[in-house]
Amino acid sequence: MASSPCSSGNFDSGLEIKTRSVEQTLIPLVSQVTTLINHKDKPKKSERTQQAIQRVGQAVSVAVGRFVAVGEAIAVENEELKEEMGMACFEARRAGDAIAQLTEVGTAVAPPVDGRTTVFSDRTGMVKAARMLLSSVTKVLVLADRIVIKQIITSRNKVLVTLEQLERVSTFQEFVQIFSQFGNQMVEFAHLTGDRQNDLKDETKKARMAAARAVLEKCTMMLLTASKTCLRHPDCESARINKDAVFHRMRFALQQVIEIVTDTRPCGETKVLPLSIYTGIKDFKSNVEGLREGLYSLPHQALSGQLDAVVERTEDFTDSAYTSHEHREGILQLSQLARQDTDQLIAAWMEAKHSLNAREATEEMELSILKTCQSVYELRRELHKVAVGRAADLLKLHAEHLPLRALKASGGEGNLEAVAEYARTLGEQKEQLVETCRLLCHVSGTEPLEITCIHAEETFHVIGPQIISAAQTLALHPSSKIAKENLDVFCEAWESQLCDMAVLLREINDVFEGRRGDKRAYLSLPRPGKHSANLKTVKAVKLDAEEQSTIAKLGLELRLLTSDVDTEVEKWEDQEHDIIRQGQSMSSMAYSIYLFTRGEGLLKTTTDLFHQAEVLSEEGLQLCSSLHTFSTKLMDEEKVVVLSEMEKLMGLCQQLQMGVRTPVQGKTATFQKVDSSIQNTRAIITVMIYLLPVCNKLVRKYKSERSSLGSPQSWRDRQSSTAIKDDVLNGKNSNGFGVKSLEQHMANFTFLESK
Repeated sequence: MASSPCSSGNFDSGLEIKTRSVEQTLIPLVSQVTTLINHKDKPKKSERTQQAIQRVGQAVSVAVGRFVAVGEAIAVENEELKEEMGMACFEARRAGDAIAQLTEVGTAVAPPVDGRTTVFSDRTGMVKAARMLLSSVTKVLVLADRIVIKQIITSRNKVLVTLEQLERVSTFQEFVQIFSQFGNQMVEFAHLTGDRQNDLKDETKKARMAAARAVLEKCTMMLLTASKTCLRHPDCESARINKDAVFHRMRFALQQVIEIVTDTRPCGETKVLPLSIYTGIKDFKSNVEGLREGLYSLPHQALSGQLDAVVERTEDFTDSAYTSHEHREGILQLSQLARQDTDQLIAAWMEAKHSLNAREATEEMELSILKTCQSVYELRRELHKVAVGRAADLLKLHAEHLPLRALKASGGEGNLEAVAEYARTLGEQKEQLVETCRLLCHVSGTEPLEITCIHAEETFHVIGPQIISAAQTLALHPSSKIAKENLDVFCEAWESQLCDMAVLLREINDVFEGRRGDKRAYLSLPRPGKHSANLKTVKAVKLDAEEQSTIAKLGLELRLLTSDVDTEVEKWEDQEHDIIRQGQSMSSMAYSIYLFTRGEGLLKTTTDLFHQAEVLSEEGLQLCSSLHTFSTKLMDEEKVVVLSEMEKLMGLCQQLQMGVRTPVQGKTATFQKVDSSIQNTRAIITVMIYLLPVCNKLVRKYKSERSSLGSPQSWRDRQSSTAIKDDVLNGKNSNGFGVKSLEQHMANFTFLESK
């Protein structure tokens, strides 16, 4: 929603509404008040209409009374807001009473003759009361929202204090005690900031919040191992450097969160994103097309200056050592063509302006506008192809993580020379990835994706040197288990960021191709009582760092798998096929479970997770039914393949269903149930990834044969069959970047507690 509901009907409260919760609270009130005011425009009003209006007025007054009571209670608990909140509540109550009085008409059909003022005789009074009501209610909501911001700041301050204590500890016993407290504080902070992220209206702020929270998630595990390494090897300079970098990055991310929620920056600074080529081209095209409506809308120097700025930014591509000669020449030629077309447009524009009768674009100018827009689009398309192509190549090249393996091996052998050599290799890889993220930012297509690209660039830039310092520490202390564990954690963070980059690449492609790249939220959460007959309410538990990282790793794998499902779904011509509809539904539910592992989305508690998993298993069994029906049309060899995978899917769905319906008690049992549910979901989605391309191939074959033979006879009657590729049947069509095993990956800090 672009504007706040208060702006509808000219009821502007003068307060900026930044969260969806405040906005959604106001919408019913705006609707009711608008109904009251608009009834004045109808000259004839029946008794029934008058009574309905009176009921609406009374309902508004009662609702405002309850609302104000909550506001006054908040004021009592928060001394700093007591005066402002009290005044806003007083105004809201007064406005509610005024509306109730104006709509009180008794049972008389005709307008009152006793001199009383009502909504029918005093529309101005009603408008005034409505303005006061909406303004005061909005102010109460915005003031209440400050309490949420205060909670986040207070939580951040607690984390900072404990962070400083952790940085100064000198013994393992003290560290363990303080880190336990730190973990609990981070869980609270994660819940508060996760809720805030979901509530923000501004998509750019949401992206910034997501980036800052991602840093905190990864850094929490790094902080644990880096601090332990420093305690074990207090005289090791590389261990100290490694630890200091983690603490610095955590403090920076904590500050970023506060800047986002308070909408401020230190010392009055204003941070502006570096202008991307995509944004520059969009603004340039907007001004070019605007010339149709106004020949005098801007000076011609501004237009040529905008294009010059865009072309200058293409130097990030043409000056890169990693850009091929062919691509470099293509970008330069398209840039020159855009300049020529713009010069021709300016010439036609000047001629039209000097013509006495011309008030709008001439035919020659219209042609120049079209040519200029087309040439800059071609430039943008070429840049997109270069950036996305390079990113895809890099991800394939580094899928095996060879420099990381070499650093681990040489560090474990105590070979400092080999560590130095492989550190240079990793440094080169880091520079390539940093530059590629910068190019992707230029073609990302939306500001939130630009922010994600910048976050990826910063992550590679920071983690690269941290991996090297961790490897140096291990090389100096090759028998140290803690130093080895520390290097593993940093390497896994690097691998995790590469996986995130793969997802980012798909989202950028989606935007460029006209798809928003947004995952559909699965809103059909189980209704109370429908799926919970065999479920007991699970008490929220706190997970330790290892459990949190395990669940986060599973969630990341689930995210990659759902992306693979989406890719396969897009290849189907018949998007209404039962197999596709059920597959999309299951993928959306699995994505909701992934969001749960990050403390985001609609699933807030472990009970929500178990409910969702049960619904997913039921949908999976429906898919099995569809697959069985589908198999009846197949020849024997093809039927065996589909039924074999269907039986795997059915067994996994039944296993998931039984698992989530089994009641458990206690922290360990709850964690095991969560872990098992997500692992079973992952296995189900993996089977789907095998099945979808197989079924799609068979559907295409069936369609092709029907078309060529002109007969709808059963596939079983065909004598020929098309072989299905072994790599698909053997499960080699999964994510190209590799999904790591449970023992190899400890990535994000995750939160499963209910609020």
